[in-house]
Amino acid sequence: MTLATIDLVILAIYAVCIFGLAQWVSRDKDGARKTSTDYFLASKNLPWWAIGASLIAANISAEQIIGMSGSGYVIGLGIASYEWMAALTLLIVGKYFLPIFLRNEIVTMPQFLQQRYGPSIRNVMAVFWLLLYVFVNVTSILWLGSLAVNGVTGLDQTYAIVAIGVFALAYQLWGGLKAVALTDIVQVMLLVAGGLIIGYIALGQIGGDAGALGGFQTLLTRFPEKFDMILSPDNPQFVNLPGIAVLLGGLWIMNISYWGFNQYIIQRALAARSIGEAQKGIAFAAYLKLLMPVIVVLPGMAALVLAPNLGQPGQPATDQAYASMMNLLPAGLKGLVFAALIAAIVASLASKVNSISTIFTLDLYAKANKAASDRQLVLVGRIAAVAAMVIGILTARPLLGNFEQGFQYIQEFTGFFTPGIVVIFILGLFWSRASEAGALTGAILSVALSAVFWLLQFLDIFAFPFMNRVGVVFLLSLAAAVIVSLMSPPKAGTMQIRLDGVSYRTSAGFNIAGVGVILFLIAVYAIWW
Repeated sequence: MTLATIDLVILAIYAVCIFGLAQWVSRDKDGARKTSTDYFLASKNLPWWAIGASLIAANISAEQIIGMSGSGYVIGLGIASYEWMAALTLLIVGKYFLPIFLRNEIVTMPQFLQQRYGPSIRNVMAVFWLLLYVFVNVTSILWLGSLAVNGVTGLDQTYAIVAIGVFALAYQLWGGLKAVALTDIVQVMLLVAGGLIIGYIALGQIGGDAGALGGFQTLLTRFPEKFDMILSPDNPQFVNLPGIAVLLGGLWIMNISYWGFNQYIIQRALAARSIGEAQKGIAFAAYLKLLMPVIVVLPGMAALVLAPNLGQPGQPATDQAYASMMNLLPAGLKGLVFAALIAAIVASLASKVNSISTIFTLDLYAKANKAASDRQLVLVGRIAAVAAMVIGILTARPLLGNFEQGFQYIQEFTGFFTPGIVVIFILGLFWSRASEAGALTGAILSVALSAVFWLLQFLDIFAFPFMNRVGVVFLLSLAAAVIVSLMSPPKAGTMQIRLDGVSYRTSAGFNIAGVGVILFLIAVYAIWW
C-alpha cells in the first residue's frame, strides 16, 4: 500500500492541528504555574464529553483496531463481546466504584491500596504497574503501531517506533492529562469517522447496487457461522471465546480490572469536576463502546469476501485484514483513515505515558520526598514521562520483535495478574474485614495459579481456555483472600477509606442510559446467539 500526496498532506494537517490544540488547551493562565493537580488530574475539572472520549481514546489503539479486525476475519462477530460487555462494565464502574474513589479524593490506584490496606501493598503494586505499563503496554503499542505504519507506508519499523514515540510524548509533555483528555475528543471523532468510512465502503463494494445494507446481508447469507456470538465447543475458536463463559465467566474479571482499577483508564474519571459529570462521561463512553465493533470488527468480516486469501505463511490474518480494507479507499480518504489509525495509536500511548508519570511521581517520588514542591513534582512527572518513552522505544523490538503474534503473549502475561487485582479491589471496596495479609495472599496466589494452568496447557497436559482460566483463578484467589483475612484481620487504623456520604444513587439520565445498554445487549445476543 502507498499513500498519495493528498494522503500525506491530510496526515501532516492532522499532526500539526492535534499538536497545536494540545498546547492551546493546556496553556497556563497569565502569571500562573502548573500545579501537580493541574498536571496529573487536569485541575480536576474535566467535562463529561472529555472524560468519555478520553476513556475510549486511551483504550483503542493499534492492537485493538488491527487485532480485532483480524479476529473478525478469523472468529467473526463473537469477538465483539469484548467491546459490548465492556459497555455494561463501564456502567457498573460508574455506579459502584467511582463514588468511593471520588469521596476519598483518590488520585492513583496505589494510593487507594495504601488508604485501604497499608503502605506495603501500595509500594508493591506501584512498582508492578510501572513495570507492566512500561515493558508491556508502551512497548506493545509502539511495536504494533509501527507494524501498522510499516504496512501502510513502507517506513522502516525502527523509524516508525521513534516517530510514534516522539510525537505522542511531545504533544502531551507540557500539558499532562489536560492535553491528553481535551484533545481526545478530536482523536475519537477521527477514529469513529475513519472506521465508519472504511466499513461503509467495504460493505458497499460487497453489496454492489444494493449498497452497504446489501453487503451486510451478503455477509449474513454467505457466512452465518461468523455471526455466532456464543461459540459451541466444536468451534475451532472455542478456546478463544469459550461459549457461555463470555457472558458469565472470566471476561467479567478482565473487564472489571481494565475499566475499574487500571490507572490510565480510571484517571480520566478521577479528574472529573463532580461525580455526576464523571458518570455522564462513563455513560458516553459506554455508548461509544457499543459502536466500536462496527469500526474495528466489521472491516475484518468484510475482508472474508473482499480479501478471502489472507493469512499467508509468516503474515497472519491479524496483520492484514484492516490494511487490506484500507487499500480499497481512494486517495484522500485513505489519508483520513490512516490519520484515524495514527490518532488511536498516539492517544493511547500518550495516556499510558501520562499514567506512568502520575504513579511514579505521586506514589513513589512524592512519598520519598515529602517536602517536594508542586513545581518539583511536575518536573519529575515530565522526566518520568520522557524516561518511560525512551525505555519503550529502546526495548520494543527486543521484547516483541521475535513474536509473530506478540499481542497474544501480552494477554497471557497480564492475565496472570488480573484475577488478583480484582480480588484486592473488590474486597477493599466492599468488605471491611479484608486485611493486607489477605490481599497479598490473593495477589500472589493469582500469579502462582495462573502460571500452573499456563504450564499445564503449554505442556499439552491440560487444555484450558484463557478466559476460563481467569475466572477459575479469580474464584480460588478470592476464597484464599477471604480465609486469610478472617484468620489475620486488619490492624487497627489501617482502614482509612471513608464510606460516609457515599451514595450509589444515580441520575435519571444515567439510569436511562444503563437501561438502553442492557436492552441493546439483550437484542444482539438474542438475534445472533
